[in-house]
Amino acid sequence: MKIKSGFVLRVVGGENVVVPVGEMSKTFHGMINLNETGAFLWRFFSEEHTVEEAIDALCSEYEADREQVEADVNRFVDVLTRNGFCE
Repeated sequence: MKIKSGFVLRVVGGENVVVPVGEMSKTFHGMINLNETGAFLWRFFSEEHTVEEAIDALCSEYEADREQVEADVNRFVDVLTRNGFCE
């Protein structure tokens, strides 16, 4: 899985914000606010990775409960997929 090109993640006023750029800005008129974990996953999926790799990376980064991380990553990936943000 990989985030489509045409989006950039920036920190604005201490907030993680994803905005469309280039051609994508013609079809997506808004911005996405992400918490720290969401921003981590957005950056992670800016390159091709599996969901399992994301779970492993998030568990390693935050030393969190694997079961909870798995649920969170799956929910995040579902939102990305439903909204057409991934390839």
